[in-house]
Amino acid sequence: MIETPSAALIVDRILELVDYISIGTNDLIQYVLAVDRINENVAHLYQPFHPSVLRILRDIFAVAEKMGKPVSICGELGGDPMATFLLLGLGKVHELSMEPHSIPKVKKILRKVTLKEARELADHALGLSTSEEVNRFINNEMRSRFPSDFDRDLAFGEKNK
Repeated sequence: MIETPSAALIVDRILELVDYISIGTNDLIQYVLAVDRINENVAHLYQPFHPSVLRILRDIFAVAEKMGKPVSICGELGGDPMATFLLLGLGKVHELSMEPHSIPKVKKILRKVTLKEARELADHALGLSTSEEVNRFINNEMRSRFPSDFDRDLAFGEKNK
């Protein structure tokens, strides 16, 4: 499990010892941003699409790809339909772990987007400077590509149920 920045920074060493890795997104995001997602005083600072989180995910995927090792995503990000398109573009995802209610939307997204489109989306998102910019960009992209699935007033990262 890659759940801490220290593990992410030495993922090449870890991959020498294992057959695959799983990225524990809940903890990784929390530790990258130094934000306790359960503490109501600072939980609003927990931003899954903060540029630093996107970069660390991209880098983990790149090392795993270079070493020919599969990567799975677990945690809330793996089942968030708003994240699916972006995750595909950040690197080669072999498995997504999610709650059953997320499967239909995630499956629809996986079937309707190409890897080229996902890489273009991720490249654009990686060029943005703030969480707010990334959130706005992803929201707009998902609404335009999947208008019947994403409500106009949906805040980024909220589950569509």
